[in-house]
Amino acid sequence: MPPLSSSPVSAAIPTPPAPLARPSWLLGASLILIAFNLRPVFGSISVLLPEVMKDTGMGPAAASLLTTLPLLCLGVFAIPAPALARRFGPERVLLGALLLICIGTLLRGAGHLPVLFASTAVAGAGIAIGNVLLPGLVKRDFPTHAAMMTGLYTVSVCAGASSSTAFTVPLERHVFHGQWALTLAAWALPAALVLLLWAPRALAARPLPAHAQPRASSLWRDALAWQVLGFMGLQSALAYIAIGWLAPLLRERGLDGAQAGYVVAVSILVQLLTCLVTPSIATRCRDQRVFGVSLAVLICVSMLALIFAPLSGRWLWAVVLGCGQGGAFALALTLIVLRSPDAGTTAQLSAMAQGGGYVLACGGPLLAGLLRGWTGSFESSAPLLVLLSLAMAACGWGAGRRRLVRARAAV
Repeated sequence: MPPLSSSPVSAAIPTPPAPLARPSWLLGASLILIAFNLRPVFGSISVLLPEVMKDTGMGPAAASLLTTLPLLCLGVFAIPAPALARRFGPERVLLGALLLICIGTLLRGAGHLPVLFASTAVAGAGIAIGNVLLPGLVKRDFPTHAAMMTGLYTVSVCAGASSSTAFTVPLERHVFHGQWALTLAAWALPAALVLLLWAPRALAARPLPAHAQPRASSLWRDALAWQVLGFMGLQSALAYIAIGWLAPLLRERGLDGAQAGYVVAVSILVQLLTCLVTPSIATRCRDQRVFGVSLAVLICVSMLALIFAPLSGRWLWAVVLGCGQGGAFALALTLIVLRSPDAGTTAQLSAMAQGGGYVLACGGPLLAGLLRGWTGSFESSAPLLVLLSLAMAACGWGAGRRRLVRARAAV
């Protein structure tokens, strides 16, 4: 069974004509740079959330919605992404996704609350589409170097997330002199650069005819598929609670904005190592039940420690959290491959797990923010974290069983 480098969405990415199939260093660099732009929208807003709330008068409920909106878009727009790729070609759809990320990020510079919500949704839609299509392009265009390219892709995703959490506050303070709106808009620059780099290849690409593309199938009545979806969604809910609220939580406990951003960045960087080793470990196990439960325990314990334990141990708990969340994300992707009998079913399970999973994940950061607003303290999120972790462990136990989903032909 293939490791993480065998992408769950690869079957939704048809093989291109021969002239476009030759990989090059420029193509590889383009895909890696695109991956960098799939996370800064999340991290950059979270570390500046106190300033945004103060200047706009935004309340805790609205702040929760703002941090949840991109995640909702990841779910909603992940589902049609494979169909769009079949209709217009994955390269062109990915170009459109980059354009959405660039425009949405740039419009955050307006500084007005309605525009901030609308632009965040636009950027989130682009990220969702790129999130689904990019791994398949990596596998398709680099079949003999898929493991290496997947590693570089993962590095780039983590680098984009950690860079936005680590450097947004210093940029706001030392470059833009306290103007948070311009700081948020500045993250459009990397997207604009790679947009120009990707455009020539995307515009030259053509989709395959309909008869040459795989038929769709349905998994919505399969219990095992729902357990895979649940594991993906619940680990994502816990991950985006950390991305959206860990920095404000640490600031509430006494750290300044830059220090809080560094703690979150360290946690995200640690995920890189576990993302790389988890698939090989998972595929060597007889099943993945204990693995999934163990990762849920790691995440729960470390997040509770960051809420209640002395801040002197924050770096240790950030590392433990990174190990748990990186392993859980990689295991979620690996389970999509391990539980599928063939490539076509893998594509459908990926769309179901990412689409439905990210919609499910929206409840995590939203509820965490609402609890903070109602009680005035992040400590009230502790029961939520425990419940989500228990549900994740249950889904991990079910999805980790050595079974296969059964797709039904679409009508």
